[in-house]
Amino acid sequence: MNKRRSWTSLGIFVPMIYIHIPFCKQACHYCDFHFSTSLQYKTEMVNALLREIELRSPYLEDRKVESIYFGGGTPSLLEADEISRIIDAVAKQFDISNHAEITLEANPDDLNAAKVNALRSTPVNRFSIGVQSFFEEDLKWMNRAHTQQEASAAIMRVQDAGFENITCDLIYGYPLLTDEKWRYNMQQLIDFAIPHISSYSMTVEAKTALDHFIKKGLSPAIDSDQAADQMNLLIETLKGAGYEHYEISNFAKNGLYARHNTNYWKGKHYLGIGPSAHSFNGHSRSWNIANNAKYIGSIQTNQLPLEIEHLSVRDQVNECIMTSLRTTWGLDLEQLEKNFDYSVKSKIMEDAAPFLDQQQLILHDNKLRLTDSGKLMADHIMSELFIIEN
Repeated sequence: MNKRRSWTSLGIFVPMIYIHIPFCKQACHYCDFHFSTSLQYKTEMVNALLREIELRSPYLEDRKVESIYFGGGTPSLLEADEISRIIDAVAKQFDISNHAEITLEANPDDLNAAKVNALRSTPVNRFSIGVQSFFEEDLKWMNRAHTQQEASAAIMRVQDAGFENITCDLIYGYPLLTDEKWRYNMQQLIDFAIPHISSYSMTVEAKTALDHFIKKGLSPAIDSDQAADQMNLLIETLKGAGYEHYEISNFAKNGLYARHNTNYWKGKHYLGIGPSAHSFNGHSRSWNIANNAKYIGSIQTNQLPLEIEHLSVRDQVNECIMTSLRTTWGLDLEQLEKNFDYSVKSKIMEDAAPFLDQQQLILHDNKLRLTDSGKLMADHIMSELFIIEN
């Protein structure tokens, strides 16, 4: 395994821009993402983001951008004019495609009539709405900032404003969620005709409030059997409603995939802007410091507050396994062999044999794909396929 080519070196790879907005109204009990609940330095942060876009623009060789994604944190805490200024800054450094997907993650409580109307004047053309649940007690248990009523109202308000490209998030596998409630949550989004749904199993991250509550006996532990059963119910319900299960946690109707995330899973290059944001160009990965004050201070002195990891061939192969096997397109063994060498393909096929025998993986057209039963243990399968030695 001695070829020094990036696994993304073949084909056309139009890059993407990710903007991390590190502010939230309050901390969800399960979240370990980087954010601050203080908006005191929001103006300084926006100015720093604008400057970092300029400083980091040489990172991507291709100047045409296919997608921009505002993640967080809670990007919907920004004003419409701040969002437009950030997109304008990207446009000064890159050629934004006429058909670019520009996504704004939003909390339902932020999407009041005035905010939605203001966002119509921006280039944003896709909303990712963090619903999580339509039950008040569940939202309070998660410490979400919105109510059930605000979740429904936000969806309808965005649709009425003419936005059609909408995705909503739901969480399953937590103690309060019965199967009956889980079916109701999914049916709500089906009835709203939401074209894309992302759904994630509740996980307990270290040093979060949920982790503390469980350790102190204030909350039941997460039940892995419940999570598996509710994932099966998720797949069954959404497939039955006409959604395509195109990635482990994502479902789409009429091919309306999340283009930004799909490009990520396919190994396309991306530039991350903002505190804690990650970037990838095929042969290296970098990430910004996860501290708002230090990030702003560094950018104000024209210093990039980041660390860089240069990826070995082994790292590149494992990156490919980790991202592509999650998707309906699977792990392309022929492409892997072209980018690296036959020994990589041979080793992966050897390690995949037990999962093929158990029908947790299938091999078709020289591509390895997870079956529905394999998706339940995707992390384990991928880790078993990782290349350990150089």
